[in-house]
Amino acid sequence: MTKRTVTSVFLGAAMMALFAFAPAINKLLSSKTHVKLFSTTPAENIEANNYKSVSVIDTKTGDVVFSVPMQSFEFEKALMQKHYNSPKFLDTKKYPKAKLVAKITNLSEVNFEKDGTYSAKVKGTLELHGKTNSVDEKATITVKGSAIKVNSTFNITLADYNIAFEDGKPSTNIAKTVAITVEADYAAKD
Repeated sequence: MTKRTVTSVFLGAAMMALFAFAPAINKLLSSKTHVKLFSTTPAENIEANNYKSVSVIDTKTGDVVFSVPMQSFEFEKALMQKHYNSPKFLDTKKYPKAKLVAKITNLSEVNFEKDGTYSAKVKGTLELHGKTNSVDEKATITVKGSAIKVNSTFNITLADYNIAFEDGKPSTNIAKTVAITVEADYAAKD
């Protein structure tokens, strides 16, 4: 074997060892998160969309965090937005963020490095309007190349978070339960 061949083999082996032992990126960040609120009442349907939420997933531990700026929800009607943000309802000045802190409990069934669609079980707490409650929900994680998407739809009961209009017309126009839809696109976080 020539000196050049030995050097090439050595360098090739060194490069393979370097990549084999390089740490996998285990933090995923989503700054492209869409959170939608939807409720239906006899008076009208109410929908609001928020594109300012952020989320992080740790693919090694299964830790999941979502931070949702409450004033960033946009409604079709200005009056709906005014009621939503008011001290009589969500009081978004006093409670500017909602936060989900959870864990994927079936992490061994989700492979963030292999294309596919995975059902994830997520358990943790949701803090909203100054009140924290346990949550146990399902999500779908789709891996396609380096693109990772998470989708989930679940319901929250407003009274569980001390959210309600006590009286007046708005109280009859608000559903007691609201559907929450979350769509998040993740990228590796350095």
